[in-house]
Amino acid sequence: MNLRVTWVQPEDLVGHELRQAAEDGRDATALAARWSAAGGRPAPAAAGASPGPRPDLRPLAERLLDELAALPSPLSPAEPTSLAAIRDQAPRSPAAPRPGADPPDRLRDALHAAWLGRAAGCLLGKPVEKLPLAAIRALARATGNWPLSSWFTARGVPPALLAAHPWNRRSAATSLAENIDGMPEDDDLNYPLLNLLLLQRYGRDFTTADVARLWLDELPAGRTFTAERVAYRNLLDGVEPPLTAAYRNPFREWIGAQIRADVHGWTHPGDPAAAAAQAYRDAALTHTGNGIYGAMFVAATLAAAATGTADVHRSLACGLGVIPPGSRLAAAVRLGIDSARATPDFDAVVDRLHDALGGYHWVHAVPNAAVLAAALTHADGDFSRSVCAAVSGGWDTDSNGATAGSVAGLLAGHPDRLPERWTSPLKNRLSTSVPSFDGIGFDTLAAMTHLEAVRP
Repeated sequence: MNLRVTWVQPEDLVGHELRQAAEDGRDATALAARWSAAGGRPAPAAAGASPGPRPDLRPLAERLLDELAALPSPLSPAEPTSLAAIRDQAPRSPAAPRPGADPPDRLRDALHAAWLGRAAGCLLGKPVEKLPLAAIRALARATGNWPLSSWFTARGVPPALLAAHPWNRRSAATSLAENIDGMPEDDDLNYPLLNLLLLQRYGRDFTTADVARLWLDELPAGRTFTAERVAYRNLLDGVEPPLTAAYRNPFREWIGAQIRADVHGWTHPGDPAAAAAQAYRDAALTHTGNGIYGAMFVAATLAAAATGTADVHRSLACGLGVIPPGSRLAAAVRLGIDSARATPDFDAVVDRLHDALGGYHWVHAVPNAAVLAAALTHADGDFSRSVCAAVSGGWDTDSNGATAGSVAGLLAGHPDRLPERWTSPLKNRLSTSVPSFDGIGFDTLAAMTHLEAVRP
């Protein structure tokens, strides 16, 4: 019997790397033919492992991964990875909003709302993660919950529909309206906790190596996925950052770094460039190119929103201002914003994005950035509309819901301004496998984050 370790076995990675090559313009035709002729499979459609183990293909897979990495990409000039090159290409940002003349607790209250918003948006998206767009719509419509406006529920859904489109296996027991009891564990919340711990332990001048040290000390390897799991494997093999992000890592442009970016933005109100630079040092452990840009974009957007003086549209503009304008991620964000502005029907907006970007894997940073930007733009700062639109856009539903909730919660500015139907089921309790945080309250997390935001 062979143990299937998802996201890291070479014979499973080749298909994903071939897909990544097609996306970034590398000519991998000959290498793909060699893989197919040997009996190699294409990338698993949704999971991290193919249906059955093929250890006999592992030596070939390792050679092909290295040969694929050596192929040049024509997109490299417009999609640099070093921070200096990213800054050289980034447009001149709009003037960063200045924090207002705050009441003493303004930022702390806003951070409390942001933590709650991130949790609620994540929880809303958990049961439909990995489901195709048509299935998400059908499940919600079956209970009269479309356009999406509240938690998903199995009550009233025809059994045949549930059999055809089952809820996410890991989440169904804790994320439907009938069984929510506090915020269950999710990597979209684990990483903000780790980054709060990162700032407490190493301060704002942390290095990428410090991120690696923290992960090895505090993050269970089994709670990592995609690019994070590959980077973790690389660390254990003695590979050092930033090579950890690139070595046999076909997930380096997926959404993982973006879901780690919130704390960097929350703790830099009014300084999107500094928030983006901090997010870069975190992201560089695991990601390159568009995977890094997603983290920088979100961090800068949140840094603008944290001032209390910027609306969602100005915040998104600040996010765009820190990433290369010729990158695919920047183009996707602009497409999302423009589509949302032009089309009152959000379902039509989503359909346009899926038509344009549906060739990407559902966890890739590019299509998810488009849906996130579209949802936030269309909702115009309204919290419920923001999280519901983000989740109803499909693809990485829990991650997009989490980031939309973070931005919209921060803009709301106070927990009491979030509808109780979203916050009450959370019961001010977060479950996590990150040591010392399990069961913590969101009010406590807000206070801890505030201390890092105001630290000299």
